[in-house]
Amino acid sequence: MSVRYAVLGLISQKPRHGYETRVAFEALVGGDVNWEVKPAQIYTTLDRLEESGLVKCSSDLGEGDEPSRRVYEITPQGEAALQEWLSSGVAPQHQRDEFYVKLIIGLVSGRADPERLIQTQRALLFQEMHAVTNQREGYDARTELANILLLDKVIMHLEADLRWLDMIEVRLDAIQQQPLPEPQIHRRGRPRKGKTGPIDPASQEGTRQA
Repeated sequence: MSVRYAVLGLISQKPRHGYETRVAFEALVGGDVNWEVKPAQIYTTLDRLEESGLVKCSSDLGEGDEPSRRVYEITPQGEAALQEWLSSGVAPQHQRDEFYVKLIIGLVSGRADPERLIQTQRALLFQEMHAVTNQREGYDARTELANILLLDKVIMHLEADLRWLDMIEVRLDAIQQQPLPEPQIHRRGRPRKGKTGPIDPASQEGTRQA
């Protein structure tokens, strides 16, 4: 998910300054243990939203001894961009799997034991499953159902990844017996002008004699 649109959506709820936007985002995703966003990322995002005309800022006098802060509010252009994002689907990115790349690199280079890679990844997934399950059990379904639903999805993905590792382990021998993916190398540049193919020496000789 683009943090850009999450920030825009939070500002559409009410005008916010940078720090408030950051803590609102962390509360939304169940804390930084689930999705940590650095303050610099929030402020950079706000600057870019302002440059794009999607938000505008004003100065807040602050409370008590607090310094003034830049408060941002959404613009009509920002409302339109937010509605466009909300009305569109979200494309999954399951094909960009780092473990898959690591496994294939290990096979191609011969620098790693694929069975050890699978065992290491499986142990990591079980650790993640244990941590997320404990976190989920700490939520109260009467007041924190949204966070529970998020972690339910995380658990389902972890379960699917564990089943996928089982499939790889069963088919590992077959994978190793097959040719691994190889790139098709194309020559760079274009042939010289007039050079459409190999030259027949006999035809050259005939041309000279004529």
